[in-house]
Amino acid sequence: MLIMAQIRVARRLLTEFVAAAAFPILLISVLAAPVSVPVVAELDRSRAQWCGVRTMPLRPVDRSWPQWVAGRLRARSVWKTDLPVFVTAALLSALSLLVGFFGFVGALALVFSPVFWGFGIAAKVGPFTPAALWETLVAVPAGIALGAVTVGALAGISLLRDLLLRAFSGSRNPDLLAKLEELRASRASLTAAFENERRRIERDLHDGAQQELVALVMRLGILEAAATATDQERIVQLARQAQAQAERALERLRETVRDIHPSELSDLGLVAAVRELVARSPLQVELTSTGTDAWLSSPIATAVYFTVSEALTNIAKHAGVGSARIEMRCTESGVRVRVGDDGAGGARISTGSGLSGLRERMRSVGGNLEIISPPGGGTEVVASAPAQPPW
Repeated sequence: MLIMAQIRVARRLLTEFVAAAAFPILLISVLAAPVSVPVVAELDRSRAQWCGVRTMPLRPVDRSWPQWVAGRLRARSVWKTDLPVFVTAALLSALSLLVGFFGFVGALALVFSPVFWGFGIAAKVGPFTPAALWETLVAVPAGIALGAVTVGALAGISLLRDLLLRAFSGSRNPDLLAKLEELRASRASLTAAFENERRRIERDLHDGAQQELVALVMRLGILEAAATATDQERIVQLARQAQAQAERALERLRETVRDIHPSELSDLGLVAAVRELVARSPLQVELTSTGTDAWLSSPIATAVYFTVSEALTNIAKHAGVGSARIEMRCTESGVRVRVGDDGAGGARISTGSGLSGLRERMRSVGGNLEIISPPGGGTEVVASAPAQPPW
């Protein structure tokens, strides 16, 4: 605990040094307002989070700064929250610059006062000017004390930043909080209903139409055998054609059922379902799995399964390679999957694409999807999610 506290204090001092050095940039950024307002406010939220404050930056990690700023400027809350944070950041940065400069310069002058005296220089700090060697020696502990006070003052300025940031950014609107909770509950119920509906469709297709097709294939086989026995060649030919067509329809129906919700996922779990997916893939897939999927809830396992399935499909269609690799790690806290290839690369998450849909699916269960795909450097799809949804 002591080490963590020291780390937090060191981070606060470092951020105040950076803020003091950036004060001239903050002054210049006034000329670029209102664009600079949300940028500075977002950087201050990131600073607070890095210093251990429970705050959350607003910009999504997959969204560029220009896109986010353009969208943020259209929100009315930018003037209620971001503008006060911007003004506060500028004023406190000026204060940090003054405190840090005069505090540390004065502390160094006092600490090294005996050295200066040895060179015939009487280091003056404010009203204090040493007139004898013993006075310079007394100035050393005073300089150390001044340095400690300066450090405390900078840490206090950092804490004041956090206090004002939370005051400007915190929402205490009961109606808004109630609506947020209602929205969270609605998302949970929709996700659960969607999952149940997929299971119902899979069950109905498996127990209904699929069984009927199986019976049809068997009856056509019996018809073919009976026609062969009576040597009716035309009936035999039609029966064989009908049987082949029914078998193709049955295979397509099985693929549809598997795409809706694979039975392996419900019966055997995520790892077994992914192994079955690898076995059916036209690619040469290297699968590495650690941990047990027993901790994973059904919505999490389903989201990860379809992410892996879509990633393998994209590799087969677009990567131009015949192999892929899957690394899956399951723990009590969640699951993390990497699906990679050594293909052409250059994949992007665009609105309306399959990857965009997968990212939204992962987000709906509290997870995330990341694409690492430099041109010519292959593609890696990284999906992570908690063991249980946040709702």
